[in-house]
Amino acid sequence: MLESVGSLTAGPWIYAVVAASILLDVFLPILPSGVLVVAAATAAAAGTATGAEDVPDILALLLSAATASVLGDMAAYRVASRGGERLDRAIARSRRLTTAQERLGTALARGGGALVVLARFAPAGRSVVSLGAGAAHRRVRDFLPWSILAGIAWAAYSVALGYFGAQWLGTSWVATAVSVGALFGAGAGAAWALRA
Repeated sequence: MLESVGSLTAGPWIYAVVAASILLDVFLPILPSGVLVVAAATAAAAGTATGAEDVPDILALLLSAATASVLGDMAAYRVASRGGERLDRAIARSRRLTTAQERLGTALARGGGALVVLARFAPAGRSVVSLGAGAAHRRVRDFLPWSILAGIAWAAYSVALGYFGAQWLGTSWVATAVSVGALFGAGAGAAWALRA
């Protein structure tokens, strides 16, 4: 049943599509990069089960997603760190961004960047945290290790959902839907934890 997904994710270009989607979703958080990663991992599981050769490699998919996540975070960080007074005024007008920037600054100053990891799972949380860290001119050495950990954790979770969902539930659209539901559930849980 997932042959159509497999044909959409076949070939080496899927890694570039996944990477581009993840890179851009830090600036446009409406892009479904997580769904794309889950679908590609599901297709990889389906291909493994049927012995197909032209399916995404799980390790390459994981590396592509994690690398793109970190590069996107750093791009947003750099843009915000060079944003100047205009960006500072825009952040000052938003209570949500101001609060996020203060919380992030406090967390990074104490060495607890778990907020960066948690925000990677929340809808638009990655954007707020990356832009907030850059706008607050936090040191790269304080932000980058947490961004790397966040990228690896999110990529591993997303790939595992798709791959093991298909392994346990079979290669059907139901498996993909359950895996995507679990991805959205983690996002909702992360958003709730960030607000608490």
